[in-house]
Amino acid sequence: MATETHDDHQVNYIGIFWWLLALTILEIMAGIPSASPQYPQALKGFLLIGMAGIKATLVAMYFMHLKFDRRALSFIAFVPLVLCIFVVLVTMPDF
Repeated sequence: MATETHDDHQVNYIGIFWWLLALTILEIMAGIPSASPQYPQALKGFLLIGMAGIKATLVAMYFMHLKFDRRALSFIAFVPLVLCIFVVLVTMPDF
């Protein structure tokens, strides 16, 4: 019978929650037209996409446990992200 070993990783889930909450509040503040200074739409979009990307990375690393798994699983999760970005950039001229 094969034995499996599991590394015991202590993750501060409450700390990750507070980071996610702070980023969500910043996203809401950046998205409300009257609450934020009048930035160009491109800058506002870049900020919102950047904050959403950071939040997605935190969720994938800690709540989906990709930080503690083998690199192959992270690669499997990273490839569709690259493909989605590629498809969006290729279809952008159609709009």
